[in-house]
Amino acid sequence: MRKRRMAAMTFDPSLSLEFNKEQNQQHGVHEEIEGLIKVYKDGHVERPQIVPSVTCAVAPDQALTSTDIVIDKCTNVWARFYVPKCHAKLPLLVYFHGGGFCVGSASWSCYHEFLAKLASKANCVIMSVNYRLAPENPLPAAYDDGIKALFWVKQQAFSAANDWFTSKCNLSSIFLAGDSAGANIAYNIAIRLGSPGGKLEALSPLGFKGAILIQPFFGGESRTYSEKYMVQPPRSALTLAASDTYWRLSLPVGANRDHPWCNPLAKGAPKLEDIRLVPMVVCISEMDILKDRNLEVCNALVSAGKKVEHGVSKGVGHAFQILNKSQIAITRTDELIFQIKNFISR
Repeated sequence: MRKRRMAAMTFDPSLSLEFNKEQNQQHGVHEEIEGLIKVYKDGHVERPQIVPSVTCAVAPDQALTSTDIVIDKCTNVWARFYVPKCHAKLPLLVYFHGGGFCVGSASWSCYHEFLAKLASKANCVIMSVNYRLAPENPLPAAYDDGIKALFWVKQQAFSAANDWFTSKCNLSSIFLAGDSAGANIAYNIAIRLGSPGGKLEALSPLGFKGAILIQPFFGGESRTYSEKYMVQPPRSALTLAASDTYWRLSLPVGANRDHPWCNPLAKGAPKLEDIRLVPMVVCISEMDILKDRNLEVCNALVSAGKKVEHGVSKGVGHAFQILNKSQIAITRTDELIFQIKNFISR
């Protein structure tokens, strides 16, 4: 698809995410989430540059080194690194941002601030992958980019080119991580790696210790209770209408929300009992429309004998840790970081 004035952007939570079908038809628009993405019937895509992206610079008091590196010149996929200044080797979090697979960037100011804080407080190295977006690159492009990012890390284990990064990483202690769509990416990469005939052995000597799923973006044709009845304010980071639009734009042509990439419990999804899954922690928000879906997936994983723990952040909604600056959100974000720190330091 050709792009019309494409740009990375920082999400402004004051914008509505409601999908207005009647207005879209009048202007030749195929799909729209107001203020975030507009896909025209002729294939053009617009993503408004609401707030400029930020550079990799971090505050001096955070004691971090941050750098952007292109990890795949063919697809122009790059990553932003957050490396604490310390002498010990630290766990590596390979992180994927949210945005319904259709919007978002590792350079969004909200992600830059959150991940710099997470690296500093949880004492870990973070590689934030700027994967390709739908609808120009529908799934599984984001999953493929995630796998390529892991092979890039493997290459660094045998090279001195990025010693500033590898010298600080314990490459036998790697965690897949992400929020919303990024958590979906982390989950589906874990499924790929752990499936029979997966690429886990090919990534040796990397050692995968777990996955951190923050408000994972899953769906299904049958609605859960929270999807149907969880009232969302106009400034909500994820409404049901927006969720449906993201899935229409990101899934393969002809697929519905019971595709295994969207609904890991649907008929035709990989049997969880047959997959070697790393331990997982699932971070759920009480006021999120995805709450019940997240709990269903957790219960299914436990029933399949997998090591899964979850926590529910009270009184906050989807993406609170990056978009909400209220006192309760700040408190819950600190709790979330503490939960992640405990998980990766075991």
